[in-house]
Amino acid sequence: MAIIGAIGLGIMGGGITRNLLKAGHTLVVHNRSQCVVDELVSMGAKRASSPREVAEQVEFVFTNLPDTPDVEMVVLGKGGIIEGAHEGLIYIDNSTIKPEAARMIAEKLAAVGVAALDAPVSGGDIGARDGTLTIMVGGTQAAYERALPLFGAIGKKSVLVGDSGAGQIAKACNQIITAAQMVAMAEALVTAQKAGVDPVRVVEAIKGGAAQMWSLDVKPPRLFAGNRAPGFKAYMQHKDLGIVIDTARAYGIPLPMTAVLQQLFTTMLEMGNRELDNSAIITVYEALTGIHLVEPNK
Repeated sequence: MAIIGAIGLGIMGGGITRNLLKAGHTLVVHNRSQCVVDELVSMGAKRASSPREVAEQVEFVFTNLPDTPDVEMVVLGKGGIIEGAHEGLIYIDNSTIKPEAARMIAEKLAAVGVAALDAPVSGGDIGARDGTLTIMVGGTQAAYERALPLFGAIGKKSVLVGDSGAGQIAKACNQIITAAQMVAMAEALVTAQKAGVDPVRVVEAIKGGAAQMWSLDVKPPRLFAGNRAPGFKAYMQHKDLGIVIDTARAYGIPLPMTAVLQQLFTTMLEMGNRELDNSAIITVYEALTGIHLVEPNK
């Protein structure tokens, strides 16, 4: 069993950390909000007052944070992970951040003897809770192999995509498809409803055919029940699409559809729905058409 640090204990980080605890590992945890820390301490974890204090005590340290600046601050800032660096420490970032930032962080940590793996995940709150995440990894083969048993405790599949930053490139590709699925699903459900056909039956009819996808299996039942709570928050989907657009610009890649997807999520945020699930992009179409699947329960 390993001694593991965990920093950032929200919807995703909290689920990941609980599964590492359940697997028998020793956890040292730190989070801005103390409620979840209290819960994890009651389950056997140890509390730490800073990222530095976490790093000093562990063999591996995981972060699950909202955005690139948050990761840079926690890793490289005052009282950060880098100040608690020691030979043999492996840093694993499950956040979704800019690929170039992941590479920069890996270089700075390597200079103090720490191996870094950018390891963003897919599978949402359900995957984090059930330990069925898909993990996209960038870094060295040696660090990946050391971390592999931990990935097995939190996910159903992990892939070493390439060197540092490659995991974040894979996640950017994932988020293009995820956003497209949410928008396509919203358009399909609104089309059925507006045309006077039961969207529940439409989903049942099409999800076993060529339209089958994870989103169509998981999201419609929640939408039909009026449940638009996250899940994966819309503002995070919007942030991730911004990373995709920035990455495309850096590499000279035309992504016209992704630009439209980002604008749709921008509209959703401007409607005041930033904290809802990304599948609640359907609210944009409901506003355009004047119909609702059900009265939403936020």
